[in-house]
Amino acid sequence: MKKIKLAITGCMGRMGKQIIKSAKSNNNFEISAVTESKLVNKKIHGIGMSINNEKTFKNTDVIIDFTIPKCTLEILKIAAKMKKRVVIGTTGFTKKEENIIKKYSKKIPILKAGNMSLGINLLMYLTEITSASLGSNYLSKIFEVHHRHKKDHPSGTALMLGKGIAVGKNKNFYKIIGKKYLNKKSFPYGNKINFNSIRKGEIIGEHEVKFSSGKEIITLNHEAFDRALYSEGALTAAKWLKNKKPGLYSMRNLLNFN
Repeated sequence: MKKIKLAITGCMGRMGKQIIKSAKSNNNFEISAVTESKLVNKKIHGIGMSINNEKTFKNTDVIIDFTIPKCTLEILKIAAKMKKRVVIGTTGFTKKEENIIKKYSKKIPILKAGNMSLGINLLMYLTEITSASLGSNYLSKIFEVHHRHKKDHPSGTALMLGKGIAVGKNKNFYKIIGKKYLNKKSFPYGNKINFNSIRKGEIIGEHEVKFSSGKEIITLNHEAFDRALYSEGALTAAKWLKNKKPGLYSMRNLLNFN
């Protein structure tokens, strides 16, 4: 099998470094470029850094992007022009930015996921089923914990789980987003979905969805212990996306959840 040539953006970031490490030990891939928004005279795992431009992505099959929304949109602009596939693990997009990504997906194949973990995507599926099964008497809330370096909150995964609740209830997610708490010891249920984010230590990721009727509580949760969980998921996504037509895909499509 011919190796898939990867460009990995945000190569100095925690996920960027992890994806490079995983790709170098996977015979299905060849790293064609690693990039950062600002060029530094430094090598990552023996590979020289570049900036995001057409020359850098010329010999690339798939771009894997874990950066920030502004950078992701700049990369998509280049990728759309060059007909390159993109796996997006970046989080924190606004509704307007989400719509821009949808427009680009009409030109190129894009797989976008707030979390690349199989377990988290199964949790998302179970959240939808639980939300759909429970009546309107059940209120819900989402709790998440990440390392102290993570800037955005709630996490992309927490928001993804919130969308799962909305899908289950057949409601517009953006209309049922409740309060967003940071580093609170406890937080309430509400008529809308409330979120609480904890940022401490070097925790890779914990997510918990709770449904309460006041008489019982149903809890769905997931804990991640190794960052390779996400990088291996991103590589699986890149391999799957290689032969897809233009469109906006998710890990759910890859995993073939109904």
